[in-house]
Amino acid sequence: MAGSPRRRAVLIAGPTASGKSARALRLARERGAVIVNADALQVYTTLRIITARPSDDDLALASHRHYGTVDPARRYSTGDWVRDVSLIRDEEQGRELIFVGGTGLYFETLTRGFADVPEVPATVVAAIEAEVLALDRDGRARLIAARDPLIAARLNEPDPQRVTRALAVLAATGRSLASFQDAPQPPLLAGWEIEKLVLNPDRDILRDRIARRYRSMLENGAIAEVEALLALGLDPALPAMKAIGVPEISAMLRGDLSPSDAIERAIIATRQYAKRQRTWFRGRMADWTWVQAS
Repeated sequence: MAGSPRRRAVLIAGPTASGKSARALRLARERGAVIVNADALQVYTTLRIITARPSDDDLALASHRHYGTVDPARRYSTGDWVRDVSLIRDEEQGRELIFVGGTGLYFETLTRGFADVPEVPATVVAAIEAEVLALDRDGRARLIAARDPLIAARLNEPDPQRVTRALAVLAATGRSLASFQDAPQPPLLAGWEIEKLVLNPDRDILRDRIARRYRSMLENGAIAEVEALLALGLDPALPAMKAIGVPEISAMLRGDLSPSDAIERAIIATRQYAKRQRTWFRGRMADWTWVQAS
């Protein structure tokens, strides 16, 4: 007797503004599939415009899961995403899933497994973050090398987010993050038939898209969205408060930046983020199908 057919999934990664959501929507409509968010910032409730979440019109055209479901006051971890998406995976039995986003670690959990790291108290994260943000690149490199040489050897770049994460785990658990990474849980899509795509637009095309999209965000309510977020009185160190566009618009609202300077800084920050995403994808997704998106 033949076994049951394997479940199918499409994974669509790529830098910000590369057209991932549009491609996912086309596929979902063609196949009757469910789109699942794989972007760490599009999970937050308040940030619909700033994070370029699918519009209401798009949401009406296909089933979308896990967009705008998390309170911005929460530090939402990769482990949280794994637990939430595991439930979605099990609830959507019999349907093809399309995972779309720009968060590389989320895709790693789908295909390679993940490090099941205990949740770190927010007070510990805040204390470590304050220490790390006071340092320049060389200072961060020395700090992580001194406290956690195992992780230091694995970091291509001692960026603030990764150094903070590693040191906070060490402070909270007494164990190196490397020890958790070396004992990964099974991939979420183990045994599935998976199509893996990385959208890779031409650099100049992507730069232009980023600029046009950000200006469109401002014209369509991004400033009011940031005002609503600021009204919540959240800790500035929370991930939602550091989403690209939020610090720049916040500075504009305080009078520290002109509107033109706020726009330019946010566009530059987005382009830098896209560059970091490309670097990560090239290093970790070289065996995926790369699509020269236009």
